[in-house]
Amino acid sequence: MTEGPLENIHSPVLLDETVDSLQCRDGGTYIDATVGLGGHSEKILHTANNVRLIAIDQDADALDAAKARLEKVCDNVTYVNSNFSAITSILDEFDVGGVDGIIADLGVSSPHLDRPERGFSFRFDAPLDMRMNPASGDPTAAELLETLSEKEIADIIYRYGEERFSRSIARRIVRSRETGEPVKTTKQLAGIVERSVRRKKNEKIHPATKTFQALRIAVNKELEVLENFLNDGIDVLKTEGRFAVITFHSLEDRIVKQAFQRFSGKCSCPPRMPICICGAVKKVEIVTRKPITPSEDEIQKNPRSRSAKLRVVRRIADQTITP
Repeated sequence: MTEGPLENIHSPVLLDETVDSLQCRDGGTYIDATVGLGGHSEKILHTANNVRLIAIDQDADALDAAKARLEKVCDNVTYVNSNFSAITSILDEFDVGGVDGIIADLGVSSPHLDRPERGFSFRFDAPLDMRMNPASGDPTAAELLETLSEKEIADIIYRYGEERFSRSIARRIVRSRETGEPVKTTKQLAGIVERSVRRKKNEKIHPATKTFQALRIAVNKELEVLENFLNDGIDVLKTEGRFAVITFHSLEDRIVKQAFQRFSGKCSCPPRMPICICGAVKKVEIVTRKPITPSEDEIQKNPRSRSAKLRVVRRIADQTITP
């Protein structure tokens, strides 16, 4: 386990840009849907007075660390150990009718990557777990690799990792378990990937990166819950409320971009349709026509921020799009 307080080993990505985009106002209610270690939340609490903050995280350890940090700043914070896809029921439980802003940082935090027992990283030899909430009872990455077919494994690695050697990797995973050596550790999986992937000269990214990403997404159903969260999040925002989402890979960013475009009233009818019949409704104004990305200075200080993209929308009163 990494030594030292958790809050000392994690730098919030796009901190100023994200909190500034919310335009926090005194007395507002805000949701940090992935509070992590509380960096973004702390800045929110310092930005406006008499704020009510709802801090959500499915990782109980991270939530405890955030609580220890934020209690020093504000006593009007509600801590919820849950997935952000439950945002509607969470607000119902605490009798919150609407919120003035939502932030979600979709990245895997440094503590996840740096704590071997979580099984997220190929830098350590550890059980292949990868669950954001280890107490969930959901299957681990190792259990998925032991039960899924070769095609199902290849599809996961290709779809979620965009790995062109997915079939070769899946073939070796299944061959290994058929010979009595199921893939149970991060080192085993990384070794299989390295033997399956043909690397380009001078390639800096580890060959197992895409496969580990793909399995993490599958284990935690990240893209599925993201869709639900975006749909429900828009509906709990008050008029003029802001929704800010930080993504770290193309699949997430595509989902957020397309959802925000849909919420902005973009027609989804087939191109040759003579009139609009999709029932498009404009619910937001897009604040960031192009995503905000980290500065070179931030990337140097925190290399894990290099792929981050911030997209923001502003809630408006619903407007039906007329054909």
